[in-house]
Amino acid sequence: MNAVSTSMFFASRSTAFTHALSMEALREQVPAVFAPTAHESLSEKYTFIPTERVLSGLMNAGFVPVEGRQAQSRKGSPLHTRHILRMRRRFETVQLKDSIPEIVFLNSHDGTSAYQLRVGIYRVICTNGLIVSQGAFPMVRVNHRGDVVDAVITGALEMAERFEVLAGQVELMEQRSMFKDEQIDFAAQALAIRFEDIAQAGMQPSALLAPRRVEDVGDDLWRVLNRVQENLLRGGLSRRSVSGRLTRTRRISSIREDVRINSRLWDLASQRLAA
Repeated sequence: MNAVSTSMFFASRSTAFTHALSMEALREQVPAVFAPTAHESLSEKYTFIPTERVLSGLMNAGFVPVEGRQAQSRKGSPLHTRHILRMRRRFETVQLKDSIPEIVFLNSHDGTSAYQLRVGIYRVICTNGLIVSQGAFPMVRVNHRGDVVDAVITGALEMAERFEVLAGQVELMEQRSMFKDEQIDFAAQALAIRFEDIAQAGMQPSALLAPRRVEDVGDDLWRVLNRVQENLLRGGLSRRSVSGRLTRTRRISSIREDVRINSRLWDLASQRLAA
C-alpha cells in the first residue's frame, strides 16, 4: 500500500470498530436474537436460552456485534429461525494488513441449529466477510442443554486467543504467488462448490477471478481467494442459463450456504498453501 491507501485503510479500520450494532439495530435486523420462547414444536428436553442472553455474556467478555442477519422464517415465525452474528473484540491486538479477525456466532430457536462459533475475517477494503473452515480452526458447537452461556463465552475466548495463528495463515497466503493456470484451476474448483454441475454454471471459471476494485488486483493467494469469494457470494456475474438465456448469478442469501461455501473456499486456499 502507498501512503494514501494506507491512511485510507486505517481510517476505514478505525471506522469498522466504531460501527458496533446497537441493541435497537439488532432488534430491527435480527429479531430472532430476542426470541422470548423456543419454537412450539420443540420438546421439554430443549433448553431455551435466548441468543440475547448469550450475546450479553459475550459483550461482557469484551466482544461487540458488528453485523447480523437471519434466515427466512420457518412456519411464519421470524423469532425462531436461524440467525448469524459477526463479533469482534472491543480492543483487538492482532494486526492484519487489510482485515479484522472476528467470531462468527450462529444459533436458532427452532431446533435446526445448535450454538456454533467459527472464526471469521472481515476484509475492510471490500467488506468481505470470510469464514474459516473447521479444518483450519475447529468450530465450537454447544447444544441447547445445560449452562450454554458459559460454554459459548469460553469457546469464544479460546478462539480469539488463536487470532495470532490466523494472522500467520493470512500472511502466508499473501506471500504465496499463483501462476495464471493455477488461478484458473482454483476458480474451477470454487465454481464446483457453488454449482453441483459445472456444465450448468453457464460461465467460465475465469469470471470468478475478475477484480471489483484496484486493491484486488494481484496474483497472491490471499487476493485470489478474496476475488473468488466475493464473486461467488455476491453474485451479479453474467451467465447462460440451461435454456441459453443470458442472466446474472444471484447473491447467496442463505446462511447455511454462506457458511458452507466460505468454509470450502478456505479449505481450497489451505490446500494451496500445503502443496
